Amino acid sequence: MNHQPTIRAAGPGDLENLQDLYAQMTPNQQRCPPEIATDILTRFEKYDGSAILLAEIDKTLVASCALIIVPNLTRGGAPFALIENVVTDTGHRRQGYGKLILNAAADLAWQCGCYKVMLLAGSLEPSILSFYEGAGFAQSKTGFQMRRSPKRPA
Repeated sequence: MNHQPTIRAAGPGDLENLQDLYAQMTPNQQRCPPEIATDILTRFEKYDGSAILLAEIDKTLVASCALIIVPNLTRGGAPFALIENVVTDTGHRRQGYGKLILNAAADLAWQCGCYKVMLLAGSLEPSILSFYEGAGFAQSKTGFQMRRSPKRPA
């Protein structure tokens, strides 16, 4: 058995396993219907460099994150990147796979000429914040968000 993870972009055949992984992040959330999920993945592919990244071991999905490369008119036209939906399978946590997928996303952003990579943590749990800091992210800005109703439970 190979225990070295493979990092790659998600394809249409990955959507069911990816949604299973997302269910570990937000257990009571409604799944995205297959035809809509396929359309969303196709839209991801239209943004140069953007992808839903997967980390796999022996064809088992162990971690994922979404990377969006955002065009930008400041900084000499250098884009910036957003990372969202960071999740590691519960049976594979604390083994470095989350950090690995974040590093792969940052590497891809740098290859695309991004001048920064941002993410928002959905938790104030010290272990989660420590995880992101250990992956190289600094808590250096104040994040704000606006959500449509109904609001997400705390």
